[in-house]
Amino acid sequence: MAFQSGRFVGFLERFNRTRYHSHYLSSPTSFFPFPFSTLDDQPSPNPIKNEINPKERFVLDQLSELLPIPRNSSAPNPFRYSENRTKQVAEFRAVDGFLLPEEKLRGVFLQKLKGKTAIEQALTNVGIELSLDIVARVVNTGNLGGEAMVMFFNWAIKNPAIAKDINSYRVIIKALGRRNFFKFVTEILRDMRMEGVSLDLETLSFVLDSFVRAHRVSKAIQMFGNVEEFGLKCNTECLNVLLQCMCHRSHVGAANSFLNSVKGKIPFDCMTYNVIIGGWSKLGRVSETESVLKAMLVDGFSPDCLTFSYLIEGLGRAGRIDDAVEIFEHMKEKGCVPETGTYNAMIFNSISVGDFDGCMKYYKSMLSNNCDPDVITYTKLIAAFLKARKVADALELFDEMLNHGLIPCTGTVTSFLEPLCSYGPPHAAMLIYKKARKVGCRISLSAYKLLLMRLSRFGKCGMLLSIWDEMQECGYSSDMEVYEYVINGLCNIGQLENAVLVMEESLQKGFCPSRLIYSKLNNKLLALNKVERAYKLYLKIKDARRDENARRYWRANGWHF
Repeated sequence: MAFQSGRFVGFLERFNRTRYHSHYLSSPTSFFPFPFSTLDDQPSPNPIKNEINPKERFVLDQLSELLPIPRNSSAPNPFRYSENRTKQVAEFRAVDGFLLPEEKLRGVFLQKLKGKTAIEQALTNVGIELSLDIVARVVNTGNLGGEAMVMFFNWAIKNPAIAKDINSYRVIIKALGRRNFFKFVTEILRDMRMEGVSLDLETLSFVLDSFVRAHRVSKAIQMFGNVEEFGLKCNTECLNVLLQCMCHRSHVGAANSFLNSVKGKIPFDCMTYNVIIGGWSKLGRVSETESVLKAMLVDGFSPDCLTFSYLIEGLGRAGRIDDAVEIFEHMKEKGCVPETGTYNAMIFNSISVGDFDGCMKYYKSMLSNNCDPDVITYTKLIAAFLKARKVADALELFDEMLNHGLIPCTGTVTSFLEPLCSYGPPHAAMLIYKKARKVGCRISLSAYKLLLMRLSRFGKCGMLLSIWDEMQECGYSSDMEVYEYVINGLCNIGQLENAVLVMEESLQKGFCPSRLIYSKLNNKLLALNKVERAYKLYLKIKDARRDENARRYWRANGWHF
């Protein structure tokens, strides 16, 4: 964006007359996240300059440091380069030193440079030590367009640190497909083929799933027919990938029709029929499931444990629990020993009708038959017990899960803490948190906020401050929501001085607390006759809200600082 110094002066004069005069404009540390050196005001022959007050001069100096313009606004060319080019580049790099590598690379495309050569030169001048992980973060986050993503990847693939293999191409294909940039997906596939890199089944699944997710099923089928152009054979494995993508996105009818259309042209296997049976079972369509099962038997394929698992699941979703039990009990007669997936289906059916005794019966039967439960087994059982507020049983199952060496993922732990933080004291939630953290499970920011909220409500400030420290140790920064939980908890136990200190810290970081939290703290200070402390806090809150209004005003007018 090209700014002229005269326009800066005019803006500052107009801005100074509005009610949005901000404290951020007068403090070098409150607005900018990095230090600036204050310049001495120089006398100017320009009469307009002589009318600028010290605060306006300070703002002009700071903007001159941030933007590539000279501090002396009387210069006719604001983009005149200094003699020492190396020093200027070093200053610019110091300005964006707080940005992440992927943010610096994405920022190149915000400059609206013209020409591929200029963009690639700007990307090179960023000076980032490139890796495939950084490339993935650039294309997976932010709001780059399809053309910009492809241009960046083409520049990155020339770097010796980025291998020209299917793993690198899979990153850009997955990112483009997620944003429905199908034109560029096809372009990347052609470039990949020209480089001698063949498509694999995993990458094909990303491509087909992106089409199906966007309800472009016909395009996915067309892509399946052209896989030989990209180094794959149109065989049973590719067909199964297509059917899995369609059934996963609930396009089971289209998948079944396509299966019938290619019958005799592409050989089927047991998995082919299992995919369709599984798709119908998730929808509870028993009649369609049975028709596909008959076709499977006609083609000479015998049902396996996966087939029976899908049948049991489908019957349970249709409410035919007794039929599901009958099939489960006759599985051994048909030569299929129940596996983990089969037991899971029976457990899920029992949970769906609220039969906790039945689900525990199948769980114990699984253990007695030397069939190891998996993470899905424990996740469904624990979630069901927590929903029914059977906390003791849920904690016991959680201990058994950890004893079997099964570590829950981040989202699973969060799903356990959500119901526990909605009722009762925080003791059970803290037990799950501590045990999960002890076995090395990463706790999400949402989980930390749930714990802080619950501990704050019950006035457990010692535990609250401990959780807050552990959250920051994990690399999470505190936002306004976190500060409000801490302030509320300190207010609940009467530690008003500490609550004021935490609120002042939040104000220093640019977070303005809600009126509810401030009113609660202010009323408690006044109730204890701490009028002077309350008044000082009021002044700081007043400045913070004025600054927040100023930021809104700036952003409404396009000044995104």
